[in-house]
Amino acid sequence: MRTNIDLQNLLSAVDVPAQWVGLREVFEAETPRMIRDGVPVANMRYSTHGIMVEVLIDGQFGYYGTPDMTTAGIDRAAKKAFQQAQLASRSATFQFDESARPAHTGIYRSPFVKDRESLSAGKLNALLMDAYTHLKVSDKIVSATSLCQVIEIATKFISSNGSDISQDFLMLEFDLRATAADGTNQQTRSFGGMRGTCRQMGMEYFDSHEIMAQAGKIGEQALELLSADECPSGEMDVVIAPDQMMLQIHESIGHALEVDRILGDERNYAGWSFVKLEDFGKLQYGSKVMNVTFDPTVSSEFASYGFDDGGLKAEKEYLIREGILLRGLGGRESQIRSGVPGVSNFRSSGWNRAPIDRMANINLEPGDSTFDELISQVEKGVYMESNRSWSIDDYRNKFQFGCEYGKLIENGKMTATVKNPNYRGISNPFWNSLKALGNTDTFGIFGTPNCGKGEPNQVIRVGHASPACLLRRQVTVLARGSVV
Repeated sequence: MRTNIDLQNLLSAVDVPAQWVGLREVFEAETPRMIRDGVPVANMRYSTHGIMVEVLIDGQFGYYGTPDMTTAGIDRAAKKAFQQAQLASRSATFQFDESARPAHTGIYRSPFVKDRESLSAGKLNALLMDAYTHLKVSDKIVSATSLCQVIEIATKFISSNGSDISQDFLMLEFDLRATAADGTNQQTRSFGGMRGTCRQMGMEYFDSHEIMAQAGKIGEQALELLSADECPSGEMDVVIAPDQMMLQIHESIGHALEVDRILGDERNYAGWSFVKLEDFGKLQYGSKVMNVTFDPTVSSEFASYGFDDGGLKAEKEYLIREGILLRGLGGRESQIRSGVPGVSNFRSSGWNRAPIDRMANINLEPGDSTFDELISQVEKGVYMESNRSWSIDDYRNKFQFGCEYGKLIENGKMTATVKNPNYRGISNPFWNSLKALGNTDTFGIFGTPNCGKGEPNQVIRVGHASPACLLRRQVTVLARGSVV
């Protein structure tokens, strides 16, 4: 997947009096396939390729992306970036130097056994059609979808102070979805909730027996929900499955800890945060069983990488340990500006976007309880799976989430299925009500392909992993139609 662009030669073509120059080449190809209601509706391949030129002038960074990867094209882009940095320096609020771009060298490659070419388009389409057939367990399944997207990315980053980094990624998005209807009663079940099944791995993921078993289960659960009672309302215990914890982590931890958001950079677009700079090292974000890591080194998780887009080496760090907030999601620039310890999360969505503070793999570390032990601690509560809807305020504080599938928990046992389970809460009290965490047997790796942020907008891929979680009565469970 490597391109034949000589970046070192292009770097030498840059003719501006900059303190520092960086070139970040990105090639990305996507191959979406979808079967909807028995009909192929997506069967294509498209790609994009270009270079982002970055320069440091008078303490300010300037950026200019270009698909013209000739020496003349790169020189023109460098001059545009130079002009941007000069203009920024006239009203600068902060001065940077080369320490914001420390030199690193290295190679990263996604872990995979089988590459994209090992499964032909015809065989992949046949597998998706077979999955669709398994979703259609009844005539009451009025709509069903199976889809996958294979993503290949090759990046190379070099700089005038010695960085030389190559990274190759192979990623998969996969989804199964079935909607059952009986008159006006309509229920949907999916595989992990709204494209939550995203991984960084090869075509070995597509085990036909496992996928068909999951498709059949999803179809049967969609039917099951048609005859289920509505979820009850009230303050009660909840046990939340990893595929819903994925979005809970994303919204009430990930976005809340982005340091550029805390500094106010995103306030007019993506919002602010209830977290303040002085909270780091002090705030009891959650209960003592809560340990959250930034870990872009997890094999097969969606946002694993070796280096961020500023060239900083990726390492596992604790954001929250025993409930105490320790680190922010701030790349090298935000760390310098805020004085808050951060991580290697200076990320961009492509060659025509400048890096900003983004989530990568944000994981809730497992505990030591079996799933049955979590359930046995609940006298009255609800177990919930798979996100269906979400709402959270601009401070990433007050939230409400809807799930696809629920089970009542009564006297330590799961009993009846319930439909339309929802819950609401406030981030800090919610996480402090975390009572127990499932062990590694309950641990699930998920992700999202469409986390949006930044102006101009950047849609980026994020990974989240979590065990099943028990939360005590600070959580309000809602029936459908309840008002926040």
